[in-house]
Amino acid sequence: MDFTFTEEQQAAVEAARAVFSDVAPDAVPSPALTPGAVADDIDRALWAGLARADLLGLALPTEHGGAGLDPIALCLVLREAAKVLARVPLLETSAVAMAVARHGSPALRAEILPRVVRGELILTAGANGRTGHDPAELAVAARRADGSDGGWVLDGVQTGVPWAPCADRIAVPAHTDEGRALFALVPQGAAGLALAEQISTNGELFAEATLDSVRVDDCAVVEADGAWEWLRRLLATGTCALALGLGEAVLAMTSRYTAKREQFGFPLATFQAVAVQAADRYIDLRAMEATLWQAAWRLSEPEETGPSGTASAGALPVTADVSVAKIWASEGVRRVVQTAQHLHGGFGADTDYPLHRFHAWAKQLELSLGPAAAHEETLGDLLAAHPLG
Repeated sequence: MDFTFTEEQQAAVEAARAVFSDVAPDAVPSPALTPGAVADDIDRALWAGLARADLLGLALPTEHGGAGLDPIALCLVLREAAKVLARVPLLETSAVAMAVARHGSPALRAEILPRVVRGELILTAGANGRTGHDPAELAVAARRADGSDGGWVLDGVQTGVPWAPCADRIAVPAHTDEGRALFALVPQGAAGLALAEQISTNGELFAEATLDSVRVDDCAVVEADGAWEWLRRLLATGTCALALGLGEAVLAMTSRYTAKREQFGFPLATFQAVAVQAADRYIDLRAMEATLWQAAWRLSEPEETGPSGTASAGALPVTADVSVAKIWASEGVRRVVQTAQHLHGGFGADTDYPLHRFHAWAKQLELSLGPAAAHEETLGDLLAAHPLG
């Protein structure tokens, strides 16, 4: 395998590092000490900085002001964002915009994409359904609106929608009477849309979105076959990138601490038991990295299909690669932060030290878009059903 990144992808990483260089992971109150959300809004100054650096349109078409790169470039930037716990909906906005660019109508692309590039529009997606365990598109029903004006009517609930109170549009997946999946861009303040405040594990402001006969114009609905599935896979892969960046930051933090903390006159890092645990976590991170780039690369390439529209024999569908990446991300990031807490001792639980924040974010990422067990079940079903040859 050749994981060498292109010059454009490497330039995106350098630009991201410059933007994130002044971001402090503990710039808001600690989630451990705050009964509600740590803040009422995203980091608007950082969001504006990302727009000025042309990072919000990194993977969007050049004709709409983007850089025309791919999901790999987005994941590289997300990796850097997680190292500083950047409080911005970079994954959600980018993923929804990329799905619109790939599957949306020309009118929708022209309306949405330039505003995303300029930082004027914040997007998010309801990918958890009603409970977080069932397919999200089954939680909302979509039916054709009565009358000559056309459009769709949405009814249902999406829970745990990230950054929803701050978003201008929410991508809501739904199912039709025929069982097709689609997603609609529902504007903030739409008639029939109610947001009930929810607080995420890492202290951010999420919401449960209830849709009661919410009417959406045809131009705001993406009906293309596989559009929602592709968006959900991209969200899951981006979550893996965030987990990787967070894990790398935590391991580096642990390395610095054990190198200077002494016991019996020697640095902790020189003890074999400490070195072995750190080495195991390094292996976790390298496995997370390899599986992440495999999934991101598969998303960047057209999927080869057979006569029935399924992945061709000899290669599992891209969903399998995404599930493998999410399994490693969920399990790996949990082990990394647990080992970090152990090697830091009581100092790791001190709310004046940022490790506890990384632990909260890691738990949020571990469970987002399905824990490891859910993706293991998906992978098992694919292995059982797909003929390998």
